[in-house]
Amino acid sequence: MVKLQSWDTLQVVDHGDHVLQVILNRPEVGNAMNTRMGQELLDLMTRLTEKPKGVRSVVLTGAGSKTFCAGGDLKERSGMTRTQWIHQHEIFERVCWAMVDLPVPLIGAVNGHAYGGGLELALVCDFIYASNRAQFALPEVTLGIMPGMGGTQNLSRAVGERRAKELILTGVSFTAQQALDWGLLNQVLDPEHLLDAALKTAQTISRNAPLSVRQIKKAIRFGGQMELRTAYRFEIEAYNQLIDTEDRKEGILAFNEKRSPSFRGQ
Repeated sequence: MVKLQSWDTLQVVDHGDHVLQVILNRPEVGNAMNTRMGQELLDLMTRLTEKPKGVRSVVLTGAGSKTFCAGGDLKERSGMTRTQWIHQHEIFERVCWAMVDLPVPLIGAVNGHAYGGGLELALVCDFIYASNRAQFALPEVTLGIMPGMGGTQNLSRAVGERRAKELILTGVSFTAQQALDWGLLNQVLDPEHLLDAALKTAQTISRNAPLSVRQIKKAIRFGGQMELRTAYRFEIEAYNQLIDTEDRKEGILAFNEKRSPSFRGQ
């Protein structure tokens, strides 16, 4: 697994089975993202991209039971100059790109409220499970700013343009059940079952062929931005990369021998 270290704003837990849990760990301020958290998230996501060292799935959640992430730390931002603000936001933007580009699946386990940048962090996960007590909002318009970590783009792609305009232009909050009904979430669970469900899914993914998982994630992400016939061709190119792998041979052999495959990512 990736080498663990002491973080100021994150807690990283190795659950075995190639699954890593990343916890936003500033519960005293609703896990709000300050500059340090942005730097640490960027560092961690970069490490997991460059040298995953056995990590095949990542679960992202927040410390405590009330808040996933309250967004940007407005107390830290109070009094910032334009230069300081832009510098900090550049870090936050890079965090979101690093999360989007993460080659292994990233599952959001939204354990509480996800507002502003907190919802934007959830939106860059590959899919999201949430507590039935969670609330969501992109309230930036009420603060004289707007979403700047992909919120206007990712929310509209998740729930549709008209719904996204309504939510972002009003800044109103919505419930986990509404988010599920609109297609933003995959599952809504009781708080005590949320993490177990997310970890179980991560473990299921991690038992599958890791090279296949990476190619599938790539095909869905990039193919969705292409004209359909071009996307079909892109899918086939991704498929062809797997034919000569040891994992493909192991998968077919295990099937014929009626046993579980042992994938090594080769």
